[in-house]
Amino acid sequence: MCWKRAGALLLLLAVATMASLAQTFATLANFDGTNGWDPYYGSLVQATNGDLYGTTGNGGASAACASGCGTIFKITPAGALSTVYSFCSQTNCTDGTTPLGALVQATNGYLYGTTTYGGGGNCSGLDPLPGCGTIFKITPAGALTTIHSFHETDGEFPEAGLVQAFNGDLYGTTYGGGTCCGTVFKITPAGTLTTLYNFGTGGLSDGAYPSSGLVQAGNGELYGTTTSTGDAGAGTVFKITPAGALTILHTFGGPDGSYPWAGLVQATNGLLYGTTRSGGASGYGTIFKITPAGTLSTVYSFCSEANCTDGSLPFAGLLQGTDGDLYGTTAQGGSNISCGCGTIFKITPAGVLTTEHSFDKTDGASPTTGLAQDTNGAFYGTAFAGGANNGGTIFRLSVGLGDFVKTLPTLGEAGSAVKVLGSGLTGATSVTFNGTPAVFTVVDAAEITTTVPTGATTGRVQVVTPSGALLSNVDFLVP
Repeated sequence: MCWKRAGALLLLLAVATMASLAQTFATLANFDGTNGWDPYYGSLVQATNGDLYGTTGNGGASAACASGCGTIFKITPAGALSTVYSFCSQTNCTDGTTPLGALVQATNGYLYGTTTYGGGGNCSGLDPLPGCGTIFKITPAGALTTIHSFHETDGEFPEAGLVQAFNGDLYGTTYGGGTCCGTVFKITPAGTLTTLYNFGTGGLSDGAYPSSGLVQAGNGELYGTTTSTGDAGAGTVFKITPAGALTILHTFGGPDGSYPWAGLVQATNGLLYGTTRSGGASGYGTIFKITPAGTLSTVYSFCSEANCTDGSLPFAGLLQGTDGDLYGTTAQGGSNISCGCGTIFKITPAGVLTTEHSFDKTDGASPTTGLAQDTNGAFYGTAFAGGANNGGTIFRLSVGLGDFVKTLPTLGEAGSAVKVLGSGLTGATSVTFNGTPAVFTVVDAAEITTTVPTGATTGRVQVVTPSGALLSNVDFLVP
């Protein structure tokens, strides 16, 4: 029997060794002011050229702001960082300042985003820089065009990024402005903006001050959160049709979480998942799930462990990895108790949480952004502070997940144009949508162009390459 026990022990040690080898954390870059400073809420996005793009709220080349007016940067998966654009490069900062949200690459190839201040509009009480914020588009190479400047009445101070919907339009929120307390808007890729909803219309019971962006679910409706008011004063979850009909699904009140600062993600089980930055069983934030119809339940309450070693204060939203688990960050807590600089965690859809990394300030601190999964399988993100200059970092976390492909967009009807992103795509011999073959063209090793084939149904996109078959990270939705 001893040899059996010894064999079992060796097997456990081998598994543990494989797990430790599979999980690696690396700091890829440190912000120093000239190349950006303080990445706020915007998660990274992988573009069609294979690089990852993001924003910093401060830093950059402009001296018009005390700490710099913010940047757009790109970083290769291997870690080569470069500044794509420095805001307030134009007179009176008509190109905007302080980009806090994420970028999104639209089907036309441009990256779209928002700045919280600056632009051609005027907002009362802003000193020294005018402007209620902007919406811009930028080429991956760095040519920026402002497509809209907010003017209080149509919204002001957008803090979140945009989402491109099924119909091709871009949707987003402003933290303030409108008739009272923020707006939901849509804007065409060319720049025609329409205000869809003014928060405060329902006497504040409909929520106020949305800091997060929107997500379009498989049913075609858009979902989001507000940070404040609602019947209990602690924020709401809402849904809104692309035409602008808004419904409040849930109002937070403390035990179920308070003040959701980030947006939602729809998991493969059809449920929407999100975070609140406070509230819950310990008062330090929650992870929740909610059905598209509005039934909410708490999945996890942070600071459930002594000294909050499991993390606390999650500002960012979640991302579903290719393993089916949800990944995210907390701005405080972690196993480095003297620092409490935040964590990276994963949680199963059922609620089992594992801390993947605790920051110690040298490798970053206070991550307020979520994660992005590169098609190489690794997760990439930013920390708001810490690092070599205490201006934030860019990091990579590998947990042993393999290569996959992404589609842009993630849904479409038969005949719709689709870009498939990945690596090692040269020589691909097949592209299928849930088993239905599609006609395709290999652009380069990182991109394939195709169209949704007739007869395709909702499911994974598969690309067969000389190195093997690659599946998409999420189902491609065929409405």
